[in-house]
Amino acid sequence: MKFTTRLAVFCSGAILSGAALAATPELAKSQKHAEAYSEYREAIFMLMKSNMAPLGGMAKGAIEYDAEVMQTNGMRMEQLANMVSDYLKVDTREYDVHTHAKPELWDNYADVESKIQDLLTATANLQKVAKAGDESAYRDAIGKVGSTCKSCHDDYKAD
Repeated sequence: MKFTTRLAVFCSGAILSGAALAATPELAKSQKHAEAYSEYREAIFMLMKSNMAPLGGMAKGAIEYDAEVMQTNGMRMEQLANMVSDYLKVDTREYDVHTHAKPELWDNYADVESKIQDLLTATANLQKVAKAGDESAYRDAIGKVGSTCKSCHDDYKAD
């Protein structure tokens, strides 16, 4: 087997192993660790909400389209989406912490990771639409981000 073929096989195996590891949550190590990650989760979702609200208003026609807000908030949503997995991966169920996460989140973490990937795809598309200034496509792009958020909330967020 050629070196490049062996390298490709090795790398693909390493990637698959990494993907399997990425879909495994880690247990909080202490009360303090659990509290910190619960706070981080809440903070990132509050930031997402504050950036999504004006976009949703534009999509519904409640506020006027603003290309600058689209670009700024689209960029922020994409950046925040890239951090979601970092803050959801710590399983805080064993500790008494304030959280909106249902316990099922960590039991079905591979599904959560899949939903996060959908969010990443949707926010990347939103950012692409925002950068292009494509006013005809922004409602659909915002709607896709909103539906990915809703999908996870429906399954894993306690009311």
